[in-house]
Amino acid sequence: MSNIPPAERPARSRREAPPEGAGFVVDQERIRKAVREILLAVGEEPDRDGLEETPDRVARMYAEIFSGLHADPRVHLKKTFAVRADEMVLQKDIDFASVCEHHLLPFMGKAHIAYLPEARVVGLSKMARIVEVVSHRPQVQERMTEELADLVMNELGARGAAVIIEATHTCMTIRGVRKPGSTCITSAMRGTFQSNPATRAELLSLVFGHR
Repeated sequence: MSNIPPAERPARSRREAPPEGAGFVVDQERIRKAVREILLAVGEEPDRDGLEETPDRVARMYAEIFSGLHADPRVHLKKTFAVRADEMVLQKDIDFASVCEHHLLPFMGKAHIAYLPEARVVGLSKMARIVEVVSHRPQVQERMTEELADLVMNELGARGAAVIIEATHTCMTIRGVRKPGSTCITSAMRGTFQSNPATRAELLSLVFGHR
């Protein structure tokens, strides 16, 4: 059971899309106070030169890197174009940086998104935009992969959608087991990418074949 008082709990689950025009404002003053307490807890002096403005910097940073909590990625997939295309559309090597929800440490890497259009396509930049929104949340890579695949499949009415994410996690490289150079790869297949081995093999060849 949660120890957070009901009045302090978020108004919605992060798995749900925010309401249109939610207009949530991050409580930066609360973050500043919390960061100051952390500095005191580890034995630092938050008023010394070099740390005096750190709580404010961290508050502004958190407002930026968690901005996806209060944005709806679906808006970027609303405008589509009628095109006679029924072959795979693949957007490779979309850089992203996110934050692991377990330790609040960054993980970063590349996302590859593919779909099989049903007579309509979306602008290529929109794939990068949905990655930006979904990645700017406290996150685990597995859920991020699934959310992106569901977004593309459902919002575009595609015959198939696939997402592959490759990332390095600092919660593994700078703490704990400390294994720099390790990479986590996750995938989510929908529709034809899941049911047709040949289509899935073509995707994997396009993503990894030239390495």
